Amino acid sequence: MSGLPFSAVVGQDDARLALLLGAVDPGLGGVLLTGEKGTAKTTLVRALTGIMPGISVLAKCRFSCDPADPDPGCPDGPHPPGTPAEYRAARLVELPLGATDDRVTGSLDVPRVLAGAGTAEAFAPGLLALANRGVLYVDEVNLLPDHIVDVLLDAAATGAASVEREGISLRHASGFLLVGTMNPEEGELRPQLLDRFGLCVPVVASDDPSRRADVVRARLGHDRSPAASTEAHAAAENELTSRISAARARLAGVELRDAELLRVTTACATLGVDGMRGDLITCRAALAHAAWQQRDTVTGADIRAAARLALPHRQRRGPFDDPGADADQLDKALGPDEDDDPPPGDGGPGPRDGESGGPDGGDRPDGGSPGGEPPSPFDTAHGPPGPASEPAPPGKSADQQSGPAAAPAPAGISAAAGPAFQVRHIQAAGLGSGHEGRRSGSRGPHGQPIASIWSPSRPELLPTMRAAVLARPGTAFTVTGGDLRSSLRRGRESNLVVLLLDTSGSMAARRRSATVTTTALSLLDDAYRRRDRVALLTFRGTEATVVVPPTGSAQLAARRLRDLPVGGRTPLAAGLEAVRQLVRREGWRDPARRPILVLITDGRATGDGDAVAQAERAASALARTSLTSIVVDAEEGPVRLGLAGAVARHLAAELVTVPGLAARAGPLRDQASHTLASIIRAKEAS
Repeated sequence: MSGLPFSAVVGQDDARLALLLGAVDPGLGGVLLTGEKGTAKTTLVRALTGIMPGISVLAKCRFSCDPADPDPGCPDGPHPPGTPAEYRAARLVELPLGATDDRVTGSLDVPRVLAGAGTAEAFAPGLLALANRGVLYVDEVNLLPDHIVDVLLDAAATGAASVEREGISLRHASGFLLVGTMNPEEGELRPQLLDRFGLCVPVVASDDPSRRADVVRARLGHDRSPAASTEAHAAAENELTSRISAARARLAGVELRDAELLRVTTACATLGVDGMRGDLITCRAALAHAAWQQRDTVTGADIRAAARLALPHRQRRGPFDDPGADADQLDKALGPDEDDDPPPGDGGPGPRDGESGGPDGGDRPDGGSPGGEPPSPFDTAHGPPGPASEPAPPGKSADQQSGPAAAPAPAGISAAAGPAFQVRHIQAAGLGSGHEGRRSGSRGPHGQPIASIWSPSRPELLPTMRAAVLARPGTAFTVTGGDLRSSLRRGRESNLVVLLLDTSGSMAARRRSATVTTTALSLLDDAYRRRDRVALLTFRGTEATVVVPPTGSAQLAARRLRDLPVGGRTPLAAGLEAVRQLVRREGWRDPARRPILVLITDGRATGDGDAVAQAERAASALARTSLTSIVVDAEEGPVRLGLAGAVARHLAAELVTVPGLAARAGPLRDQASHTLASIIRAKEAS
């Protein structure tokens, strides 16, 4: 079944405009569509190639060289004059999530090299070569390893790809429009990678029932008769193709006047955009927009349209920051246009993301003009501390005090967290074979070589040659099938970090609650930096709650810390059992990812029956799963019962205090103690 035509997609005008500008000028550095599932992100991207102009390529060139301007460094070259050419449609190359480095950049055909082939001849091009002069699409780009995203963005920005591995050293043209889509619920892109995407558009579904009905009707009509739908939109598709070709031809002659350039740089400085990439991309996008609108000079409307797509995501310095400036902030930073009443079709800001323009005055990219690694990213996400409760007198715990100021409410909201501190390195025992990360030791395809193994399907050159020489010393060099080797490497993997928080009445005192949320925030900060997945569970009252199921978004888990319900009994057994069930389910889904449990509690267990014995049995059952566990003792005050230590023994877990969780370096441990002391002073003073 053919896909929905680009011009048949209802709404999502900003997303369509961003893709069209990227088609006009692929040098913008890529387009990122970010938003919830089911908002036509993938539909738009796959429809884009239907309106991309076709290209002429040199016959038998694996790198799609342009006959009018062949790449002088092409590995398949040099291409002599008169080489036959052929015409074909622009390609859409999709990069799968499991793609490896050599699949992306290319690899060496080791058997051919050993048979005497030259480096260029034996080089097997990767997806970057296949996508040259086309579109490279990455769905769920936020789930790719960072280094692969970096390679893609480098190639998209420079128009070339370099390969340096296993004795290969070559460069080839790789000019393409990079388009990434992602659902932020699965984890955000790191700010330094997000900044490298030229344009970023939040994509949301319209909340207008009539507009939603239009979307459903368009989809149903196409699914019922794809051929009729394609034919009905053929004229609009051809018009878009012609406009892209015309805009590309016009682009080099579009003028950006000094006054408009100064508006861009002033806006970037006013909005606090780091670096110069935002200024440059906004100007390039404005030039592309002017060319798209068949203008020879950039106007205020072009600047506003470009800024709306290029600047908001560059204001984020950490994953907890707001997505960026709203329309009013952006308008204020850009200042008034020279003409406050722009001509029809070229005026003011267009509909917000997820809304639709149309023939009655909205912005339509196919017919009119649209109107116009960070330091501790978790530090400033939360508000000021709440009111305090007094410390318990000697001999009494916080939940045994009497009086209105001391007793925690039966059910309330957790205290705001203080600044995150750097925690010490926590890792799973032994060596795993999970996804590449920065936490626990692993054996696999990433890291430093430690041995070689027989690998007939994906051999590497140097281990294979070494095995051949050692197998037949003193004889002529030959290679057999038994010599084919690849490297076994020692590296680091990411893990599933499960945070289990005691939010019962014994932890509800403001001072202790703030300690728990600050410690949890620090652990989420650490998980973010080490590329882990996280899960957040709490227990209080009579049950445990999975607040955040396993996700790649530490940001989501940290946001949920802000308003956790607290108070009630302490069903520790229920919390431990909930962790056991969650870990078991995740083991079926992703067996290579090893879990690590961090339990933050004072060790109390209350409830029906013998709650302490139930908790001990639940802890012992969890320990039998070989789960790596750490118990953080959050008990405070001059008199300590040491109940968390008993839980740690049954859990076969390491027991630490909150200051002991800080990094081992003296200044960092002092930072944790200072953070917690500041929280206590603030609570007692309020």
